Amino acid sequence: MSHRDYYAGIALRLLSAFLITAMSAAVHGVAATVPVGQIMFWRSAIALIPILGYMAWRGNFPAALLSRYPRLHATRGLLGAVSMALSFLSLAYLPVANAQALAYLAPVLSLPMAAFLLREKLSAPIIAAVALGFAGVIALLWEALDMPGEGALIGVAAGLAYAFTMAFVRVHTKRMTVTESSSTIAFYFAVVAALVGLATLPFGWVALDGTHYVWLILAGLLGGIGHIVSNEATARAPVSTLAPFDFTGLIWALGFDLILFATFPGPLGLVGVAAITAAALLVTFAGHPRRIAPGK
Repeated sequence: MSHRDYYAGIALRLLSAFLITAMSAAVHGVAATVPVGQIMFWRSAIALIPILGYMAWRGNFPAALLSRYPRLHATRGLLGAVSMALSFLSLAYLPVANAQALAYLAPVLSLPMAAFLLREKLSAPIIAAVALGFAGVIALLWEALDMPGEGALIGVAAGLAYAFTMAFVRVHTKRMTVTESSSTIAFYFAVVAALVGLATLPFGWVALDGTHYVWLILAGLLGGIGHIVSNEATARAPVSTLAPFDFTGLIWALGFDLILFATFPGPLGLVGVAAITAAALLVTFAGHPRRIAPGK
């Protein structure tokens, strides 16, 4: 792994954190009135536009649609669809920042999986950075659990389940990038997720108005671009290096909550943001993680 790829991977992960958080804000804008399956369909179907555009820009369309490992894409697509449904359910009941806080437990859970499955050796600074970021997440979770009513509990449960499933998706995606391009992975995920969302049509969709369409189209475009950028980051740097940078999305989430939905965290939330920011800065100067040599 070159220094150029290492820092390019970090930069791409930072960009993907912003894009995915913006997508989450768009989903939050409709999640209270539109069923999760309907949101999944629109988000995934619209995401095909930037994904196919990216393929054409790279000059590998339609060749990128071909894959020697369709079962890997099917597995990744189904796992990703489950993760997406849980994430959207969490966003239906929680503010963006609190839902994102739960979502960012996924990188923490992915680290031991990366060490075991991908043989990535975790350096002490990276472990310390993730621990600091995890402490910041806990501070934000405390506020989420303090919310009245059963809705917050449903949102927290869905967010925790999302974090667990997404940890598997991240490691699975990392292994796929060895043979599959990021655009191919993103394309088949969007197709599978759109089909899963469409399958919920008999269970009741709602009529959409102009505001719904704006939020859903934004969610699809931002999600599609964010997915490509995230996969490109994963192909360039180890999972353990990129994980702490996902926490920066919480800063954007706080901004979206304040500007779009007129909510703001209390003192614990601000402490959480400070801890997460410090974790990202720490890992920037932590150096390169190393792979464990076979047999050691």
